[in-house]
Amino acid sequence: MNEMQIIFLSVLQGITEFLPVSSSGHLILFSKFTTFPDQGLAMDVTLHIGSIAAVILYFLPTLWRILADLWLTRLKPNFSFAGNHLFYLLLVATIPALVAGVALKYVGTDWLRNTKLIGWNILLYGILLWLIDTWSVKVRNIQHLEMKDALLIGLAQCLALLPGTSRSGVTITMARFLGMERREAAKFSMLLAIPTILAAGLVAAYGLWQNGDVAQIHEALHAVGYSFIFSLMAIFIMMQWLRKWSFWPFVAYRVALGTMLLLDAYGIYDIRILNSF
Repeated sequence: MNEMQIIFLSVLQGITEFLPVSSSGHLILFSKFTTFPDQGLAMDVTLHIGSIAAVILYFLPTLWRILADLWLTRLKPNFSFAGNHLFYLLLVATIPALVAGVALKYVGTDWLRNTKLIGWNILLYGILLWLIDTWSVKVRNIQHLEMKDALLIGLAQCLALLPGTSRSGVTITMARFLGMERREAAKFSMLLAIPTILAAGLVAAYGLWQNGDVAQIHEALHAVGYSFIFSLMAIFIMMQWLRKWSFWPFVAYRVALGTMLLLDAYGIYDIRILNSF
């Protein structure tokens, strides 16, 4: 894999991971509509590690609050402490995706890297986000969430194992359905990405270490660095955008992209791009 491909993939990952447009779908589609070879699932996961590093830096005060409250409560559930409450919300919301991810390993993932599946998911889940975001009330913040709400968001996150769904998109959609404010929904979605993607990242890192390929490790380090930079930019832009506006630009993009992908997948229109690289 050359440096140009790593940079392109890092830009895609950084911009799309926390915007509700599906980073995994974009990473898979990149090789399908360019002359670059498919980078594979391991590189996809590596790119996500850079994004998680950006989330950790952006929400560092919140994470310190969680650690401080857990220390004060000695890890026991005590929801009068905001950080303790948030920790257990994230824990409950993480469990379904971990179970589903382990189950998917035994089923295999090659069948998921399919343009038709990605196209339908990008289109339909984009429309669902628009419907719920438009009609949902906006009164709850993270402190108002109960464990059953966290479980529902966690179950929704399992759907993101299907490329094109968007992990951030589907968790934000469920959070908005439960009445959360847009910025609060986005914040919880990003924090929820930390344990979920870190688990997958550790598995990928262990695979690289076992393989012992110096070139692959070098590529992975570059990918993490580039992805971190672009992810941090995307998080900042997204959180600023949601101060005043809704998710409609992302929905419009998903509808347009999903429609084009389906036209291509069914042989109606060829959208192959960047063939000169």
